[in-house]
Amino acid sequence: MELRSSTLTEENLGDAPEWDAQPWSCKHCLYWECPEPLVDLAKEDQAANLGKKLAWVRRVRTEFGDCGRLLYAEGLAVGYAQYAPPRFLPNIRNYPAGPVSDDAVFLACLFVPSRTHQGRGWGSVLLQDILRELRGRGMSAVETCTRVGSAENPSGPAEFYLRHGFAVLRNDPEFPLLHLNLAR
Repeated sequence: MELRSSTLTEENLGDAPEWDAQPWSCKHCLYWECPEPLVDLAKEDQAANLGKKLAWVRRVRTEFGDCGRLLYAEGLAVGYAQYAPPRFLPNIRNYPAGPVSDDAVFLACLFVPSRTHQGRGWGSVLLQDILRELRGRGMSAVETCTRVGSAENPSGPAEFYLRHGFAVLRNDPEFPLLHLNLAR
């Protein structure tokens, strides 16, 4: 099967994979970008949220550079990842294990939403592509807030990142903050 990873842009954000749970797609999700509590996202709000997400991608790409990836399998987007310095993702301040280190890029999500696509190593492909890109840009570290014992969140399970060399920076029983030094 042909896999292709592509930089997230305003032009391809609309390709982000869909799933059954709210917000129904990463292209509508503003969880990390908005520190205020979120209300249930009705289907009617999707266009408004997509506009906000497009503005966020545009701003971050202008001020920081590439901030996400889409993973395509046979031309269909099956995976999504989003990352940026923590100033662009203020909701991390609300987590008990936060804040993110000053020199780190925060990996807000890395998600393969379809159960039929999970377990194929595609998340690892996406993560390795991101790490290669961040190292190439001279970034010193990447951190992510994951969930212990559950893949049922867009950041993915802590165990996935630990297998890829991340270490627990600050522990929390549910959402630890994991760290990877990119200088190695």
